[in-house]
Amino acid sequence: MPTPPLPGIIFRTGCLAACLLGCLPGVSPAAAAEVEKPPLNVVFFLVDDLGYMDVGCNNPDAFYETPNIDRLARSGMRFTDGYAANPVCSPTRFSIMTGKYPTRVGATNYFSGRRAARFLPAPLHDNMPLEEVTLAEALKQHGYATFFAGKWHLGPTEEFWPTRQGFDVNRGGWSAGGPYGPGKYFVPYGNPRLADGPTGEHLPDRLASEAADFIQQHRDGPFLAYLAFYSVHTPLVARPDLVEKYRQKAERLGLADREVFAPEEQNWPVDTPRRVRIVQAHATYAAMVEAMDQAVGKVLDKLDALGLTGRTAVLFMSDNGGLSTSEGSPTSNLPLRAGKGWLYEGGIREPYLIRWPGVTPPGSVCRVPVISTDFYPTILDMAGLPPRPEQHLDGASLVPLLRGGRIDRDALYWHYPHYGNQGGFPGGAIRMGDWKLLERLEDGRVHLYNLRNDPGERDDLAEAQPGRVRMMRDKLHAWYRQVGAKFLRPKPGGPQPWRP
Repeated sequence: MPTPPLPGIIFRTGCLAACLLGCLPGVSPAAAAEVEKPPLNVVFFLVDDLGYMDVGCNNPDAFYETPNIDRLARSGMRFTDGYAANPVCSPTRFSIMTGKYPTRVGATNYFSGRRAARFLPAPLHDNMPLEEVTLAEALKQHGYATFFAGKWHLGPTEEFWPTRQGFDVNRGGWSAGGPYGPGKYFVPYGNPRLADGPTGEHLPDRLASEAADFIQQHRDGPFLAYLAFYSVHTPLVARPDLVEKYRQKAERLGLADREVFAPEEQNWPVDTPRRVRIVQAHATYAAMVEAMDQAVGKVLDKLDALGLTGRTAVLFMSDNGGLSTSEGSPTSNLPLRAGKGWLYEGGIREPYLIRWPGVTPPGSVCRVPVISTDFYPTILDMAGLPPRPEQHLDGASLVPLLRGGRIDRDALYWHYPHYGNQGGFPGGAIRMGDWKLLERLEDGRVHLYNLRNDPGERDDLAEAQPGRVRMMRDKLHAWYRQVGAKFLRPKPGGPQPWRP
């Protein structure tokens, strides 16, 4: 790995080049100014378990209040069809850090989820290999200071934690997938990578303060500040003042006594029938969403106060869909179907925002399907850094979209050969244009939906469109082979699962 240049050297070299260019005949002041323009800073927000319909910019009727996320959307581009690479957390986090589909290394479930049902799940690789050149490492090689705060969940032991994967600073990232210490979302955290603050300190605010302090210290840039909230993952614990606010709001809106669940589906006789939440009215969850939004605002306000907003790209998404069928089922993703742990849209379609000041028109909306693997090449491209196509194999730079153009990509893919505790079935999926095909890995059944006409995936068109099913299924199977996909296994003495 080459020794990264120091940020100060980059700055002085840029100024010298600008001065020399400015003195040359025929070189415009604008060209000289372009050379001396400071490098682009990057702030990345990743929220845990936040649903597409949980934010006001996607859902004006949301029960939850997200003014800071909404102002981020108003100042950048909102993607209506932005996807996580997987319906649960660790694989999507892997895809952001590497630019690869997690299936390529067998990291296809949360680390280390190995629940079995009718069949044994596919083998699970439960760390991000050190051989991967992460997004943080790529930026660090070009002089970026790198910061991580919050949930990591990309390896079981310290050798796989953030400071071994390209981050200079780690505040709270380790093996745990949630805030499971004695105080949960409050001190004491029980986190070996985050010292306890004063009594009553709230975790999302603390993580935002750490990010803001890092930005203050590295305001001369360039920097990557990656804030991966533990919020709004279970346990469902929130500030009492905000819980009371939303309890009163639910009563005022007449939501407190409404029927909030409907049946989803039952995959096999051995599985428990699932219910899905259909009304947003959970006061504690709403309080968690607002506290996270306030933390986002604290970081955005710091950029404004330091005069860094104009030269800082801000990116925002969730690692999977909202939790609607298990563990308290605190949110509703309607009209999207199901939620976290499912390959239906409620489990993989996410809030997906990018603000690139001076390039992306404020308040712009893009309806092109994009996915979490795209962040890596996009950030390099935005920063004017060389791509790493051997690393971000499955990502596409979204810079053409951010400039109002288009990208050429025929399909997006998903592969989840596991039984999640949210009830979702092991499966694969492919999206091409408006069409999405789902394939069940237990028995090979397929479902076909037109997402433009049927975003809730209720009108199965597989029987009516056999040619389209055959074409999309062949393409999905070819992708399985390309990425080395692994599948369900039989239990000892049990029946054989279907094989593609």
